[in-house]
This record gives sequence, C-alpha cells and structure tokens, in this order.
Amino acid sequence: MSTEEHRNKALRQIRIAVISISTTRTLADDKSGIWIKNQAKKEGHEVMVHQVVIDDITDIQNLMTHVVEKIAPHAVIMTGGTGLSPKDVTIEAVQPFFDKTLTAFGPVFAQLSFEEIDAAAIGSRATAGIIKNVLVFCIPGSLKACKLACNELIFPELGHLLKHMRDN
Repeated sequence: MSTEEHRNKALRQIRIAVISISTTRTLADDKSGIWIKNQAKKEGHEVMVHQVVIDDITDIQNLMTHVVEKIAPHAVIMTGGTGLSPKDVTIEAVQPFFDKTLTAFGPVFAQLSFEEIDAAAIGSRATAGIIKNVLVFCIPGSLKACKLACNELIFPELGHLLKHMRDN
C-alpha cells in the first residue's frame, strides 16, 4: 500500500494534549502552547488538556504519567525544555518512558531547522516516541520552532502514524 493510500485511511479526529515546559510562562502567556492548541483545533482535532509545568524532571514525569494514563490522548505535544542549558530536562524526563522512539523525527526536524536558522540547528534535541500507545513529541519552546514542527511534520503525519500504531 502506498503512503498516500495509508494517509487516506489515517485517523482524522485526534485527541491531543499540549504540555508546555517553562519556569517563566503561565497558561495566559504561553504563546507556543496556545498556538499549538489553536492550530490543532483548526486541524479538526480535540485538545483534551493544555498545561504548563516547570522544568523539573519529577514534575514533568508526574504530569506525563497522569496525562497518558488518566486523560489518554492519542498524542502529546510538549514544547520547551529541549535546549542545552542545565534547566532543560524535558528529554531526560520523557525519554526513559518511550516504548519506541521515532528516530527520524529529530534529524528531520534538525534539517528543516537548518534550512531556517543555519548551523544553530545542531543544538536541537527535538525527539519523539511512543509511551503506552500514545505518540509523544518533544519540540523546542520557540513559537517559530513549534510552527515548523507542527506544520511540516507533526500535523501532516499524526493520523498516518497513529494508523500504523494500531495495525496488527
């Protein structure tokens, strides 16, 4: 079956959780999280939760566990905490829970970023994986990076990826 045929059979209405990682932002001024939430709705998806959590491994893990087990979205889009500073711990918090890693997501995102920001893209630690049958994307917190990841990678492929995850 071709990729186009797979996409035609993809899940259309997807339940999404948006989690922003920041020690400075609140829900009211979370530009990236608000944009993701609004864009997901424009795409026809249901946003089940939008929450901000501080850059702390335990807090991120506790929220992720709650969202995956109690809210049960199809996908979680996490924004922020993917940089190189010591406080950026999203990847360290989430990666140990991955049952599978989408190993191409990070490199493809870095390539797209390179086309926009040149060599600064080597600092990207964007990653994605599956936790208990939930797709999880960890992307940078800048609005420009969120738009790039969501418009070019996540939203175009979300239903297709979920279809493959449910194939027996």
